[in-house]
Amino acid sequence: MDLRRIAEYDVLLLTALLWFLGKFLRYAFPPLFESLQASYGVSNAAVGTAYTGFMLVYALMQFPSGALADRVGAVRVIVAGAAVAAVGAVALVVDAPFLVLAAVMLVIGGGTGAHKTVAVRLLSRVYPARTGRALGAHDTIGALGGVAAPAAVVLFVSTPAALDALLDRLPGADWRGLFVVSGVVVLAVAVAFAVRVPSRLPENADRGEPREGPDPTARDYLESFRDRRMSAFVIATIAASFAYNGAVAFFPLYLSRAAGLSTSTASLLYSVLFAVTFVQLVSGDLSDRLGRFPVMAVALGLAAASLVGVVLLVDAGPIVLGVLVATLGLGSHGYRPVRGAYLVEALPERLAGGGLGVVRTLLMAAGALAPGIVGTIADVAGFRPAFALLAGSTALAALVVTGLWATE
Repeated sequence: MDLRRIAEYDVLLLTALLWFLGKFLRYAFPPLFESLQASYGVSNAAVGTAYTGFMLVYALMQFPSGALADRVGAVRVIVAGAAVAAVGAVALVVDAPFLVLAAVMLVIGGGTGAHKTVAVRLLSRVYPARTGRALGAHDTIGALGGVAAPAAVVLFVSTPAALDALLDRLPGADWRGLFVVSGVVVLAVAVAFAVRVPSRLPENADRGEPREGPDPTARDYLESFRDRRMSAFVIATIAASFAYNGAVAFFPLYLSRAAGLSTSTASLLYSVLFAVTFVQLVSGDLSDRLGRFPVMAVALGLAAASLVGVVLLVDAGPIVLGVLVATLGLGSHGYRPVRGAYLVEALPERLAGGGLGVVRTLLMAAGALAPGIVGTIADVAGFRPAFALLAGSTALAALVVTGLWATE
């Protein structure tokens, strides 16, 4: 391949690699819960609360990181967030009490939370004619961090002989070594990003077009959502996020308890949901060619239809359920990069970073609430009514987006 062609995408590759590492750090914690309980003698509630804190700080960083990028530039915010996450990861080398571990998790959550909102806006400006394709590649590479993290945990916790020389001097070397190595890699990539990316950006790509007057205020960001079409799209986005996060949290239990599948079969089908993440490369590219709304409407329609099928055909057997799970993954993953591309195009230029941060905060809050609501309904009425709610929520999102497409 032409080296000049590769160089054209160096900003995308470095940005996506930082997102991969951010998701890697996030998804490295859940597989370690058992080891952390054994090391610190804490309960499920303790490790669960620590991880909830991680995710809440991550969610709360969406708006301030975007608003700050509107003022000081996307490159500075992305590099600073990566540096904070790297320092937090390396700090885990110290054998400290559990409360210190929980505090460091908050630091890592804040650092990784500074990336996505700002990266979406940056990539949309660097690749304006191929925004969907760029965001699809960015999200696909990032999703692979969630695939790599559990395997890396197994590697480091087992501490094979080849790693002994590297890790034998670290207290609790098994899992601490994973974060030390990851932190060093994050810092190295952040340095490469800081050195390489600024010289590769088109004029005004970092902060956008020069503007006169004061920096935008919180009220300015909220004013942008007075537009009815934008508000309708935000509602659709929240509904889709609620449904996806509720389904992801309880699909293995649904497949084993409601559908009667074995635990191993349910886990296998669950993995299919993430295995189709590469559809984001296709959906993002299609949205550049066909438009944002048509692709989002089809993607959300597929997701809604698959959830309806999962509820109505719960006894159909593993093959049918596997097809439905794959369809849900295609629709849900296919929708996400197009959503980001549409938002950065629809929001006013000077408010793009903070405005996207507001939307991401809302959708992530809805996603955080979903597991609790689904679990409560499942306890009271069963899993099928709970998943019927998720199907209805996705159908609402599909209908709203289809209506926006029809009236565009």
